[in-house]
Amino acid sequence: MNKPRIWITRKLSDATLRRAQRDYDVVVNLKDQPGTKEQIISASFEFDAIIPCHSEIFSSDVVSKFGPKLKIIANHSVGVDHCDLGALKKKNILVTNTPDVLSDATAEIAMLLMLGAARHAICGDEIVRTGNWNNWSPSFMVGKQLTGSRLGIIGMGRVGQAFAKKARGFDMDIHYFNRTKLNKNISNGAKYHETIESLLEVSDFLSLHCPSTPETNLLLNEQRINLMPSGSILVNTARGSLIDEKALINAISSGHISGVGLDCYKDEPGGNPEFSKYKNIFMLPHIGSATVKTRDAMGFRALDNLDSYFAGKNPADLL
Repeated sequence: MNKPRIWITRKLSDATLRRAQRDYDVVVNLKDQPGTKEQIISASFEFDAIIPCHSEIFSSDVVSKFGPKLKIIANHSVGVDHCDLGALKKKNILVTNTPDVLSDATAEIAMLLMLGAARHAICGDEIVRTGNWNNWSPSFMVGKQLTGSRLGIIGMGRVGQAFAKKARGFDMDIHYFNRTKLNKNISNGAKYHETIESLLEVSDFLSLHCPSTPETNLLLNEQRINLMPSGSILVNTARGSLIDEKALINAISSGHISGVGLDCYKDEPGGNPEFSKYKNIFMLPHIGSATVKTRDAMGFRALDNLDSYFAGKNPADLL
């Protein structure tokens, strides 16, 4: 019996590729460049399944040109804003993602960004690295302390909960907004806010952990940013589309926001060149899940979904 034919659009972890090549007829994009529209359309005629990353765009215009062979897209990501789910459903193509397995890694990056933004990591590193650390004073590199501060979290799903757990280790006062209020045994004392606006008003630190949807596009606009306490810190490890970047730059320039930690941007790759002008914006290139343990787990989760499908079962992470 012929093995199902799979296209893996990027160079995934070695353990993932070994398992995939053992069980399937696999073609891997070893050049590790995002799949183009033409390549994605062509693949729909050649492969039974695709394992893409968020770098491959399955828009309605692309999906409308799909051939009949492709049956399932097993995303190597939690977010699926790169997939037009409605268009794929019309083509009877199943879509899965990889929840659960990257929560801790992403929460760790959020902690790194929050600490770095609060304690002037960019400026401090530059001063030492360039040999310009030649004095000290009590007013030198004074930052914002996490301990005892109020932390607002928008989106208290898996990543948001993992981040809150880590923030409690810094004795932060946790507040959150979520589509639904969490049970007390899950919220662990975090204070629920019925509106984003009331949360922002008490957020000395704010961290975004919600998906990119039409409803969350530009969630943090100028009006809402202005509700945050003066001198607050903003962290985003979710999706760049959540923030009005122009409004954020204005808030940084005025000093209303004293520091920002970003792992995602409206335009990726590349980010926003304007952000580079500000030493109080601590930036990373969308690496929230980039640990060996997590990347292996994501790849295995995608393969688990394919295994279930080709065994005639419903994949666990079917959307």
